[in-house]
Amino acid sequence: MDISFMTFMACICSFAAVSCLTLFVFHLLEQLEIEKRETSRQLPLLIKMALPFTANVAPLARSSFFDTSRRQTREQILMAGFEQLIDEHQFVSAQILLFIFGGFFVILFTIVKQPFIGIIFMALLYLYPKIWLKAVIKRRHLEIQKALPNVLDLLTLSVEAGKDFLTSLRDILARRKRDALGEELERTFREIQLGKQRRVALKELSLRVQQPDLSMVLNSIIQADELGVSIGQILRIQGDQLRGKRFNRAEKLANEAPVKILFPLVFFILPAVIIILMGPVILKSFNILFK
Repeated sequence: MDISFMTFMACICSFAAVSCLTLFVFHLLEQLEIEKRETSRQLPLLIKMALPFTANVAPLARSSFFDTSRRQTREQILMAGFEQLIDEHQFVSAQILLFIFGGFFVILFTIVKQPFIGIIFMALLYLYPKIWLKAVIKRRHLEIQKALPNVLDLLTLSVEAGKDFLTSLRDILARRKRDALGEELERTFREIQLGKQRRVALKELSLRVQQPDLSMVLNSIIQADELGVSIGQILRIQGDQLRGKRFNRAEKLANEAPVKILFPLVFFILPAVIIILMGPVILKSFNILFK
């Protein structure tokens, strides 16, 4: 058999193998991303354990004493996108249950004459749900902030090409991977399809998410809709502003990097370098002095 033909076939087989491996890796990464997103939408273990018993303290959680807490929790649950998993009454009830459970730590540590440690445990258990919820909101807002400029660019191109706003939004949602911004826009799109006015749906989206950049864009679209201004022009202006803000944030983070790296450099890296460089000299000096 001709050697050149065998070489050609070997190249074809190698290319096919590499292509299959690449496709498999991309598919695996996509599945991992989906799994990671589904996992991120789950409640933490402590809250899951408390949920079956929330009915026992529900009357206390619904009392007027927790009115402010329930209202704030309701807003935060909407901002985090967890309204399908838990409501404000269950969340406050879970906090109360964790606080009661923390009381056992106070009793336990009081027996060993360390009540202050028990009080710290009780406070941490009570505050943990709020700390977790705020962390989820921060992560979700950051995700929306990163995705918003690209979505605005696509919307601008579609609207300027002659499509109306809703058709452009539908086409973009159909082609984008599912993320926090896509979920909120899809919910708003369905509300508009069911008959809700566009201005009302966009206003509710702004109040529900409360992400500053998204609220700024939505308020501009609402004003343009009320005044009859071209939405395409507004979207282009907002997209330029968001890109400028993103560049400024990146520049700010780059300027902060030297300051943030100073602490680990001084307390971890420099001591290790000094030990490596000066260690043999110090050991040799000790051997000479105490010989």
